[in-house]
Amino acid sequence: MLVLRGFQDPAEGRRTVEQEKLPQVASEILQSLLDCVLEALAASEQEGPAVPGAAQCWLNMFSGQMYCSIITMDAPKRFFTHALTQILTHSPVLKASDAVQMQREWSFARTPPLLTGLYQKLIVLLSPEEFLGHMQEVLDTREVNWRLVLSCVSTLVVCLPEARQLVGDWVARLVARAFENFDPESLVPAFLIERQAALEGPVFFPPYADWFKATFGSARGPHRRSKKALVFLFTFLSDLVPFEGPQYLKVHVLHPPLVPERLRPLLSDYVTLARTRLADLKVSIEDMGLYEDLSSGDPAQPHRQALQDVEKALEVFEHSGRIPTTVMEASIFRRPYYLTYFLPALLRPRVLPKTPDPRAAFIESLKRADKIPPSLYSDYRHACSAADQKKPERPMEKADPGTSGALGALEAALRTFQAAVADPVQEAAVSAHIAVVSERLLAVLEPDDTLAEVPVIPLDVLSPELGQPEQEAVDLLLTCFCQSLAAASSSTPPQRQGPWAELFVRLLCGRAVLPAVLTRLCQLLLHQGPHLSALHVVGLAALSVHLSELGPVLPHVDLGLPAFAQGLSIAAFLDMLLPCRTGISLLLCGRFCTAAIAYVLCKSPSASSDTGHGRLSPRLVKKFQFVVLRLFPEAQEPCSVLGDIPWRPLCLPSVDWTKAALHLWGHRAFRQLLEEREFQLTYRDWLQLELGIQPEADILSDVERRDFHQWAIHQHYLPEPISEGGCGGDLEVACRILTEEMIDHCQSSRGQERLENPDLVPRGRMVNPDILSRLQEMVAELELRQGGTAGGHFLFEVFRRRLQAMGSPVTVASSLLRQQELLLHKRVLLSLPPTVFFASLQRQPAAVDCDEFLCWVNSELRNLCCHGGALTHDITAHFFRGLLSISVRDQDPSLLVSLTLAACQTECPIILISALLWWPRLAPVLTCQWRQHLQSPLPRGLQQLAEARALAWSCLSLDTAPPTPASQPSWVSAAALHLAIQEVWREPGKKELQWLDWQQEEVLLFLLFFSMMGLLSAQLAPHEVSDSLRTVDVCVPILECLQKRKTAWVALFQLTETGAGLSRVAGAGLSRVLLQVASDQHIRMLPLAFFSLLPHLDPDTLVREDAFLHVAVDMYLKLVRLFVAGETSTLPTQAAQSQQDHQRDALGLITKARGFLLQSIPRCPERSCLNLMELLEASKDLDPEVSAALRKKLPVPPNLDPDPDRDPDPDPDPDLYREPRLF
Repeated sequence: MLVLRGFQDPAEGRRTVEQEKLPQVASEILQSLLDCVLEALAASEQEGPAVPGAAQCWLNMFSGQMYCSIITMDAPKRFFTHALTQILTHSPVLKASDAVQMQREWSFARTPPLLTGLYQKLIVLLSPEEFLGHMQEVLDTREVNWRLVLSCVSTLVVCLPEARQLVGDWVARLVARAFENFDPESLVPAFLIERQAALEGPVFFPPYADWFKATFGSARGPHRRSKKALVFLFTFLSDLVPFEGPQYLKVHVLHPPLVPERLRPLLSDYVTLARTRLADLKVSIEDMGLYEDLSSGDPAQPHRQALQDVEKALEVFEHSGRIPTTVMEASIFRRPYYLTYFLPALLRPRVLPKTPDPRAAFIESLKRADKIPPSLYSDYRHACSAADQKKPERPMEKADPGTSGALGALEAALRTFQAAVADPVQEAAVSAHIAVVSERLLAVLEPDDTLAEVPVIPLDVLSPELGQPEQEAVDLLLTCFCQSLAAASSSTPPQRQGPWAELFVRLLCGRAVLPAVLTRLCQLLLHQGPHLSALHVVGLAALSVHLSELGPVLPHVDLGLPAFAQGLSIAAFLDMLLPCRTGISLLLCGRFCTAAIAYVLCKSPSASSDTGHGRLSPRLVKKFQFVVLRLFPEAQEPCSVLGDIPWRPLCLPSVDWTKAALHLWGHRAFRQLLEEREFQLTYRDWLQLELGIQPEADILSDVERRDFHQWAIHQHYLPEPISEGGCGGDLEVACRILTEEMIDHCQSSRGQERLENPDLVPRGRMVNPDILSRLQEMVAELELRQGGTAGGHFLFEVFRRRLQAMGSPVTVASSLLRQQELLLHKRVLLSLPPTVFFASLQRQPAAVDCDEFLCWVNSELRNLCCHGGALTHDITAHFFRGLLSISVRDQDPSLLVSLTLAACQTECPIILISALLWWPRLAPVLTCQWRQHLQSPLPRGLQQLAEARALAWSCLSLDTAPPTPASQPSWVSAAALHLAIQEVWREPGKKELQWLDWQQEEVLLFLLFFSMMGLLSAQLAPHEVSDSLRTVDVCVPILECLQKRKTAWVALFQLTETGAGLSRVAGAGLSRVLLQVASDQHIRMLPLAFFSLLPHLDPDTLVREDAFLHVAVDMYLKLVRLFVAGETSTLPTQAAQSQQDHQRDALGLITKARGFLLQSIPRCPERSCLNLMELLEASKDLDPEVSAALRKKLPVPPNLDPDPDRDPDPDPDPDLYREPRLF
């Protein structure tokens, strides 16, 4: 009645004088009551926490619900607005300067509960916009009690979810108005309000340092408008200096406002003043941490802050690969802290890992940069060696005296929070308890102010480590969450538990807390998963759901592995913590997924898929399907739809996980969930998970596993339509997908080769043998379906598509990736029947279709040759065994083999060269296989290979050369000779090569090329091929023999498909064969062979050849380009190991080649300088001196002007003479 009468609408009519006095009397009574309550609250703060019962009862009337059922809300709103004004202006004895010094004591956690409750009731009745608008009006028109104003701001930020944005906009308006009118009265509340809100922690409001840098640290700041604005800012900051706390002064000094160069003295004056104040407070910037939080309260102890600085520096170093700038600056400008605290914290003795980890790499980088004193580094190494002699103990830092007290306070706050969660009546007080927990947590985990600058969280999944205070605090938080969920679920289902879980997880996502939480989750799930109780599994599953929901706004996790170079999202990281490798990990994954999915479906039982299902990770749902189908055969049959999910039994210690999983499997909501494409376990998804299973640690026996594979492939996925993730009844599609996934799995396993935990990656093999057996069975069945011929051509389509997706290798890394991919392709082929090389068997005429394989060899496998133009033995033997296997199905097997080998001579000569190389090992195998079916001799094509080897050996041992069969190509004879020479020259002693004079020119050209390939192989792979010195001794006599015959051997160094330079001898045929037997790398490295052989030849004979100068200049330019591109970077080390004069050193070789050119150019005849204009244009940028020498050698163009009286043009256009032969 007092509210209705005292705050009625003034427009209402009044009848008598007595009735006109009634509102005034009622308002005076209410004012006196309010004053009494405020005085009682003030007295309680000084004398004790107890509040008089009368005041307690009177405060209960501030409830909008009390008035809603009695009167309209107009009068209560006017009363509450009046009450807010009286509260904010009650006893305004504190000045703004006092607020600057004392506002830390006015946080939400330190404000009396009755006062925060009063604020909350006022906020509920008044809209947030009205509440803030009235606060602004009071600040503009009245003198306020800053303690009550700022405690009201804290309550608003903690209890109102949208207050983060509203308060931020309010501060921005205050700052804009202050600089518009140069009014410090507006800037003071802006700073106070911003700092007060930031005191509640990052869960509720961003740190003050972030706001200061964002507002004044950019060119768009309000202080950049004019000099007057800048002077206004620094005057205001200077006025605050006598009252500022050290944490805010550090923010202003280390993150100063951005000022123009001409006004830098203003900043310098302020920095000097702030440093003086810090010195008076006995706070040294030089001794503060490199990454110390500058706005979170009291400064940390130096040794504790140094430990945090080391971890932060390691994060930045691991992410960027460079020493952080902050560390470099500290080593110069803040040397006392760097030497006294930072380096001792970094150089803590430990057992050094075999493979250097980020800490070891960081230490070595600092040592190379001379940032670690030699004596200190030596002591560190000795201490590490001593630690290696005994069982390593984890270094424990001496705890601060206040650490146990801080942990105790945090534990007490968590107990109070847990009690509030378990009591449905206290649901409204959850936010207040979260604020208290946040403040207690900041005392244990000091936030890192610069963490937001790093977009990822580095984490070592192999050995995740936490400091003692961090681990104790995180354990308290996780235990509280799990117990709170169980306590709340005992009486209330998840959908009616309120927002406590979301608020708590937001607390865990703070920038200082989240890395520790993720590290602890890694320890618990990945390393200690089997030991978790049911309570822990359910709680951590619910926690993961909320973390995944916040994932888009959280930083990614960097595991420091090439396979995860882009970082993992929070959802992907949590998924990685649940591997399906062994029987133990399968059981844990099944329990975890059951709890997480059940929690989501119970949390949003009637929500749409966009809101409810959006909380679920699709990967989590797919893993649940994989585990259920694998472990429970009854799930493979059609199931009946069940009712509601029993959530409460999951929170009991004696939960039956099998019953819970099968109940969830048949639940209506879950079946509806599986109708969405993103949650379906497709054939590819199943293969990805099944390939990771370790058979030796599987929960299924070998027989059970094979039966499950047969069911999954042939009964489940093969009949399923492709649109639903199956194979559409096509066995070839199933083989394609299995092959692709098997290769992808091998690639990912190699990318994780650093991981040694068996729950992360299988060791000792590249492919799951059971899945490989299924592929072999499916390929064999596919071959039978196609009428007895292999259907292996689909494999080469898979290979070709994957290689096309990789693109052309432009860097060394991409080239290595392509080689790795090709090795996997070869490994797949070798694991399948050899008939996969052949696609069909045509009857008229008899021929085997192996074009796909030959094309694959010519385009890709040729570049993997490490034997100088030959394939490895395994793939060669596999091809020939397949050829014999498929040929015996024909009426004339011998003819079929001969025709196929004749086709290989034309299309893929490297096959025959490989057979010549490995013939001693191939012959017994092929002979045995052939005689199992036929008693006739080997086919003529194979006999010719044996004859070629025999002729080559006889040529080396006889005084006269045996005749070469007319049916045998010259390159086959040359290849056989080359292989025989290699075997002979492995033995010590000088060998004579008189038989070279008996060979045909074409054979000698091929022989020279094969020998040069051997020379290059010895330089590129010295540990796999014989010494290159002996290959030079082979090449030189061949060159001398060709020079005697005046054969154009230099054309071998300019091979083209048309073979233009070789038309005199063999033309396009020779050029095409050579390009097909040499790898692309060997062709690119021909300049190395060219200039390696030149010193052994007569220079006078060389310069007389017409084509020599053109080839020499071209080879020199290509050699320089190779050096610039870095393709010769590995040669110097290898050369230095094999030859002391550094002849094969890339740079030395270029220098000698350049000197040889400069000496040879003047001696070459003029006819050899024709057609050099294009090379001249190319050389002017690479080597100006060589270009100048060539220009001098160019012939003077003849005078074609018929007028003898006309003066000749002194500077003719050289473009007129690009083709001198035309004249």
